[in-house]
Amino acid sequence: MKTISYTLLSILLLILFYLGLQAHLEAKKYEAVSADIVSHLTLEDQARYQMNALLEEYSLGYFEHEARIEIERLLKEQAFHKHEAQRFTRYFMSLILLLLGSYFIVNITAFTFFGALGALITLFFGLITPVLMLTIHKEVEYLGDIVFSFESKGVLGSVMKLFEGDNLVIGLVILLFSILIPLLKTLSLLYISLFIKNSFTQKIVTFFKVIGKWSMVDVFVVATFLVFMSTNNSEMSRAEVEVGLYFFLAYVILSILLSIGSDKMLKEFKND
Repeated sequence: MKTISYTLLSILLLILFYLGLQAHLEAKKYEAVSADIVSHLTLEDQARYQMNALLEEYSLGYFEHEARIEIERLLKEQAFHKHEAQRFTRYFMSLILLLLGSYFIVNITAFTFFGALGALITLFFGLITPVLMLTIHKEVEYLGDIVFSFESKGVLGSVMKLFEGDNLVIGLVILLFSILIPLLKTLSLLYISLFIKNSFTQKIVTFFKVIGKWSMVDVFVVATFLVFMSTNNSEMSRAEVEVGLYFFLAYVILSILLSIGSDKMLKEFKND
């Protein structure tokens, strides 16, 4: 029974990685197409667009508005990639729930091991997949919607941009508390599940209990939502949460549950 359960969980993790990869690739394609659409919405391009629209209207169809056709094609492609990214993300989250459900099937040590691997996969895609898309735009009379700034970033991309902008302190804080500590914490859960009898295990748990109080992973998620809510209400700004944020949020929840499980695992080991 153990062999079957472990085999099924291993297959589940492989499918989990595949779904995460597909969601990431579709999110990057959505980001690229969105950037391409924005490149057609500059002041100069919109002026040219309106001029071509007039020519198309008054030429009774003899003049073909190529820019309009291209934008319509890009909008359809954008909608497709967004739908696919969300679809693969939903499948991914469904498998995360199945992984959590294995708590009732396998022992606590195996649950911590496979759960930590799942958390590692979730964190990986949470770090590299875009989390927020910000657009600064304004509706200009006779010209339409003009975009002044467009940006789509993930956690790693944001850290790199902070370093490039000489914001070293902020960059280091986010790098430490939103990337390095979560990564070390997840790897430590793997270590605990494999070497529970090692005396060093208890020291690892104690260390992360202390450092966990200062972790900013949950703060990062909340802050991102606050940015989304505040900027989305502005007439000149539009914010869109991307699927990377859901990966990151799923990691936070998974990490908390695994930490509780690891505590239970250590207590059971001490009682044996």
